Amino acid sequence: MHILVAPNAFKNSLSAAYAAAAIQQGLQLSRLNCTSTCFPIADGGDGTGALIMEHCKGIIIKKEVSDPLGRKITSQLGLIDDGKTAVVEMADASGLRLLKRGELDPLKTSSYGTGELIRFALDAGVNKIIIAMGGSATVDGGCGILSALGVKFFDADRRFLKPVPTDLIDLAIIDVTGIDSRVFNCEVVILCDVNNKLLGPEGSAAVFGPQKGAGANDVIFLERFLTNFNFAAAAQYGKDMAGLQHGGAAGGAAAGLSAFLNAKLVNGIEYFLQVTGFDDELKKSDLLITGEGSLDQQTLGGKGPYGVAKHAKLNNIPVIGLAGKVPLNPSVELLQCFDTLMAIGNEPADLSDALLNTKDNLVRSARAIGDILSIPNK
Repeated sequence: MHILVAPNAFKNSLSAAYAAAAIQQGLQLSRLNCTSTCFPIADGGDGTGALIMEHCKGIIIKKEVSDPLGRKITSQLGLIDDGKTAVVEMADASGLRLLKRGELDPLKTSSYGTGELIRFALDAGVNKIIIAMGGSATVDGGCGILSALGVKFFDADRRFLKPVPTDLIDLAIIDVTGIDSRVFNCEVVILCDVNNKLLGPEGSAAVFGPQKGAGANDVIFLERFLTNFNFAAAAQYGKDMAGLQHGGAAGGAAAGLSAFLNAKLVNGIEYFLQVTGFDDELKKSDLLITGEGSLDQQTLGGKGPYGVAKHAKLNNIPVIGLAGKVPLNPSVELLQCFDTLMAIGNEPADLSDALLNTKDNLVRSARAIGDILSIPNK
């Protein structure tokens, strides 16, 4: 038996690569006579770019850029396809992980550094740029990125505005005359891990603002800014971003880049599986084991484990899903994707202990799966 081990990251606990290694270790400790391959996955969230680079054996280029608060840091971008395609991880320049908890403030943070990475990619002469947008610290509609590429923002009196929401709340004029025209000779692909739109109760500010440090009043402020941004874009250029699926990703950056860079917004996991050649590895396998922190109805909205499970089912390959949390009574839809769902916890534990024990619980659960599969079928 050959088993493909393809988990997503277990949020706040293990990266996808470490989770895959733990599952593989458990299988090796079991009584099952099997081989296994680790194929860690990502769906557009933080770490997606790094995994694309790993699977595609890309080249990493270090560059100095601005962090979300404008401080200089060393970041990176990747090149694959013989240097023709750049891979940009928004979290590497504009990510939550670059800030201390007390520094989180989406009214003052900017995606400018990600725009600098895109500019460096253009300098490298690429004809495609893949952007993974998960894990950003910003709710600026991508205005920081656009600013780094030459777009300018003004209020009604033509006063220049910095590309942060505290200034952009007065946005009235978007000037694209200075935009770096090289970007229009590139295919820009944005990997999205959410379906949220730009505005409204399920939009960028309301859903993702609090995750990035916004209080209740801040969310109202950010919604006003994004509404102004959308109004100006529609009034000047006919770019109404409000109804765009995936537009709310990365604090609305997906919408901004779709409108002004002609970026293509795609389902993150599907594009990831395509660019990394996942199906070629899947077809060699007899069983797929996947997982992430929680497997539930939200998983069916396009999360990584759903993506790989769907591909496995198309190839008549059974799927086991491992998670810290699974439903007591899984829905029919979940059970159509996963042949079985297993919670990896071994005893009652609070969340902090459960997160600390994720690796051990994955090893133990995978070992149990292997031992069960080794029982003769009489």
